[in-house]
Amino acid sequence: MRPSRWVPLVVIGLLMVGSPAGAVSRVREFPIPNCCSDPFGITAGPDGNLWFTEGDANEIGRITPAGVITQFPIPRGRIAPDPLGITAGPDGNLWFTEEDSAKIGRITPAGVFAQFPTPTLGSEPWDITAGPDGNVWFTEYLRSKIGQITPSGVMTEFPTPHPEGPQGIAAGPDGNLWFTEFNGNNVGRITTAGVFTEFPVPTGFSAPKGITAGPDGNLWFTEFNGNKIGRVTTAGVFTEFPIPTASSGPNGITAGPDGNLWFTEGNGNKIGRISTTGVFIELPIPTSNSDPFGITAGPDGNVWFTENLGNKIGEVRLPR
Repeated sequence: MRPSRWVPLVVIGLLMVGSPAGAVSRVREFPIPNCCSDPFGITAGPDGNLWFTEGDANEIGRITPAGVITQFPIPRGRIAPDPLGITAGPDGNLWFTEEDSAKIGRITPAGVFAQFPTPTLGSEPWDITAGPDGNVWFTEYLRSKIGQITPSGVMTEFPTPHPEGPQGIAAGPDGNLWFTEFNGNNVGRITTAGVFTEFPVPTGFSAPKGITAGPDGNLWFTEFNGNKIGRVTTAGVFTEFPIPTASSGPNGITAGPDGNLWFTEGNGNKIGRISTTGVFIELPIPTSNSDPFGITAGPDGNVWFTENLGNKIGEVRLPR
């Protein structure tokens, strides 16, 4: 197992240190073997491991719950892939976006790749998620489209109502896909038939980024410039919660195995937790200026995240 470091929980607000059972959450880190790999997205795989993208290394990484890392170089052509988002697909494989080469990639748990160019050149596919219709859905940041790809690689693109830079995307509890519009300051909804609805975020210029379905039947998202965690109902009603750390730069967000929402604070160098009632806890990351970005619930009942500048994969070990 690779070296790890641990830090105690830091509590903000009215909660007492530790869990109700008195256990203390901890953070540990696993260095990625090659330097400056730029880890970005992360997801739980169908094989019981965690899978992540390495933008600068142009690789897909796999890490076991014990911390053993394996890397798979992505086939490349004239343009480097620069992988960003990653998700477990309905077909038992991992699907990821290639920002620079404008492709959607697929890798089997055994490490076999397939790549599918988006119909729109220079689309900059960003985030990706498994949809409720048995397909995979993704955002095209530069061309402002939402894409759909079947397990066999057939793509359909849906232009958003306004060119506002969609970034995060998640399957909602209502059978639709929900996404953030970073430049347009909206949270959007698209049906599997391609019908859009947009909901303006109350805080102006908040730059919504990551999004996830919460355990409460709502969608939760990060506001990078607004320094808030937002909640929106499937009817489009918003509630916003200011993050205790100023200018923390929240990025990714995920529903945790403990019934809370967990998110990364890129500028604050912390992992945050917010309850469905809006109570925060923040955990400092041992590595300074690590720029945490992607985050996911792991198959081991813990929360895992990427450190973009720290070149590490981190784990928050939750109390049992």
